[in-house]
This record gives sequence, C-alpha cells and structure tokens, in this order.
Amino acid sequence: MIQSPLHVAIIMDGNGRWARRRGLARAAGHRAGARAVARVVRAAPDAGVRWLTLYAFSSDNWKRPPLEIGALMELFRAYLAAETANCVETGVRLNVIGRRDRLPRALLAAVVAAEAATRGGTVLDLRIAVDYSAQDALVAAARLAAHDPGSGALTRQAFARHLDAAVHAVAPTPPVDLLIRTGGEQRLSDFLLWETAYAELFFTGTMWPDFRPGDLREAIALFGTRERRFGALPTTLAAG
Repeated sequence: MIQSPLHVAIIMDGNGRWARRRGLARAAGHRAGARAVARVVRAAPDAGVRWLTLYAFSSDNWKRPPLEIGALMELFRAYLAAETANCVETGVRLNVIGRRDRLPRALLAAVVAAEAATRGGTVLDLRIAVDYSAQDALVAAARLAAHDPGSGALTRQAFARHLDAAVHAVAPTPPVDLLIRTGGEQRLSDFLLWETAYAELFFTGTMWPDFRPGDLREAIALFGTRERRFGALPTTLAAG
C-alpha cells in the first residue's frame, strides 16, 4: 500500500509561461492557476493528504509590475469569496499564512472572513502563503522567542510554535512530508525552509495550470517508494 504524505506543500510555478506559450496575457495564466488550485484541493483528501500548503505570492513578488500585483490580489480575493462556502461544505479549514500588513484592505477582510467561516473544518487544513518569506518568518519567530519570558530553554518544538505565530497560522502544523514544485525549476525559493527540513522533493516540468489530480497522485506514489530515515541507518543495515 502506498504511504501517503500527511502534509504536502506545493510551489505553484509556471502560470506566466503557460499563458505566454498560448499567446495570452499573464493574468490568464493566473486565472487558470486558480482553477488548478480548486482541482487539487478537492483531490487532496482522497489522496490521504491532511495538510496542504500552497505558495501563492512570495514577499519578493512585490517586485513585479503593479498591474500584475493588483490583478493577483484581486484574484486571491475572488478565490476566497468563491470558495469559502465550498470549503465549509467539504470540511476544509482555510488559513492564509504570511505577512498581513501589506495586503489590500478588501483582501485582508476576505482572509479574516474565510478563516472565521471555515474554522470548524476537519477534513483538510488548506494553507495559502501570501506575502510569505521563510527567511522573514524565521527572523520574526526568533524575535518572538527572544521576548517570551516563559519559554525557558528554547526547543525545536517551542520555536515551531513561535514560527506558526509569526505567519498567522490558525493551528499547529506538522513538518512537510512532500514538497512539489511545478514549472520545471528546482529550487525552494524561500518557501517553508524550517518545515521542509526532511521533506521529500518532487519536481515536475508540468506548468501549474496543467497540474491535475493525477499529477498529485503520481507524486504521492513516488513518495511511497522512498525510505525516510531521518538520519538513521537504512532498515537493511540496521537489522544487520
């Protein structure tokens, strides 16, 4: 039986190139990417996934043209407005992680409303990273730890709690088991650097708008073939 990863994280890359190859504006690629998000969210629980973290907008993406940024922010808001009711119906708890002080007011209001409406979800924890930087989150968590007089000796578990607080996580989240990146690139791009310490990595040339539930199942099938040792010896050597 295939071992399913409980926590899957996805770097959703390739929207712009998908659009360019079709002679479309980049915004069309982002809209197609939003449809891919809906497909994967629906498929994740049946694949055994309990936590799903999606990289939607990095803190470095503010360097993009203002028109594209504005379109992306409106797309995020529209996605939350359209999908919140479905998340409630299907038991999905939605959480936007990252900085919030730079988000447009309308988007921030949609985030707060979606999180409140879906807080009872128990089937899937869907985390969408917006204005997110793992390096910035680590620095913010370190500041929280330094100003926590009751923390005592700082442990990995205690630091993880500060890290959750730094990115506005609504609930404790386990480490990432499987990290998927679409679009052909093979780098982490400042995403979940702490949480992916022992994650299995799956890179695919498939552009994000073309990513289907079958692609998710393929990545999970490969995950099931890997022996995760976390620094220990392989089972064959340990037995000898």
